[in-house]
Amino acid sequence: MEQVGRKAALTAAAAVALAGVAAWELSGGAQGAPHAPSGVVAPAEYPSLRHTTVQVSPGTCGTGWTAPTAGLQVFDVTDVGRSPADVYLIRPATGAVVGEIEGLSPNRSRPMLVDLAPGTYTFRCLQQDTDAATGPAVTVKGNSGDPGTPAVVPVTQQDLIPATLAYQRWVSAQLPGLVTAADALHSAVAAGDLATARQRWLAAHLAYERLGAAYGAFGDVEAEINGPRQHDTGFHALEFGLWHAGSTTGLEPVAAKLLSDVQGLRSAWPKVQLDPLVLGVRAHEIVENAIEFELSGRTDYGSGSNLATVQANLDGTAEVLSLVRPLLTTRVVLPRIDAALTAAQTELRSLGGTRLDALTQTQREQLNAAFGDLVEQLAPVAAVLDVRRTS
Repeated sequence: MEQVGRKAALTAAAAVALAGVAAWELSGGAQGAPHAPSGVVAPAEYPSLRHTTVQVSPGTCGTGWTAPTAGLQVFDVTDVGRSPADVYLIRPATGAVVGEIEGLSPNRSRPMLVDLAPGTYTFRCLQQDTDAATGPAVTVKGNSGDPGTPAVVPVTQQDLIPATLAYQRWVSAQLPGLVTAADALHSAVAAGDLATARQRWLAAHLAYERLGAAYGAFGDVEAEINGPRQHDTGFHALEFGLWHAGSTTGLEPVAAKLLSDVQGLRSAWPKVQLDPLVLGVRAHEIVENAIEFELSGRTDYGSGSNLATVQANLDGTAEVLSLVRPLLTTRVVLPRIDAALTAAQTELRSLGGTRLDALTQTQREQLNAAFGDLVEQLAPVAAVLDVRRTS
């Protein structure tokens, strides 16, 4: 589990490939660009689409949208206020978000890409240190059969707290098993039993890898437990010794420190308070990290257990999804996510105990395709579970 940033970022290519919800996350993904002196933004991005220039400030929220039309289009949003602003295009009846731009700086512009179905919309402008402003309601007419970009009702901090507390309880229930597995590993290493130590190393490592959504809360000890072998501590230092050196000689202190570190995790965990935003981000990041570090073979120090580790990562992802499922039911296309997760798990099971470096080209292509689809389907989860300012 390699730690990455808190908020998952969608690349433009991934976002365009995603159907539905991901379209409005893309609207906040482009880099700001200075607007022209006239105040009109040249449609340099998405030149083939219809562009509408919209100004935002506490007194001019949504100014410029005078010719509404349905379909895929771009709003070139310019902050003409004195402070940064978050800008949302919403359905006023529900507050559901269709498009968004976060942290737009004064005198800067960004494109907001949306596919508008017929209905009523308004811009909501949240200037820093200023009350929210709402622009005029605009009615879009057109073919009622066009679904457009799905409108997603923002979650609140309170919405996320029950799932976060449930996950903390789940981790608490897993940590004793991790400590037991690390203790058994230490005993085998101390006894000089190489075969048993290898088996117990894998059991302990997988127990740790299932805790993917919690790793950001483990602090500096995460690197000691599961960092690169250069640390000369933790799972990967033991892995290198047990497989490359083919001996337990000199590894007892390493195994003892690993045991002490996971015991420390168990003791400290009751005092940890997870950020409620963590679960939405981690659902995507766990799989993203599995692709980058495990399926690339970068974290194989001799055991050849990358595919088993990926399965443990999927177990952790499935647990996270089970807890946030009530919040996702009306916000993303869950059957697609479920199907992609099942396909990735099925692909892994079909490979049995095959080592990553022993896969055929066909097996590798099928595995990459399954995980590429899964990470793509999970990408919107972080976006829809991000808490947005509403006032």
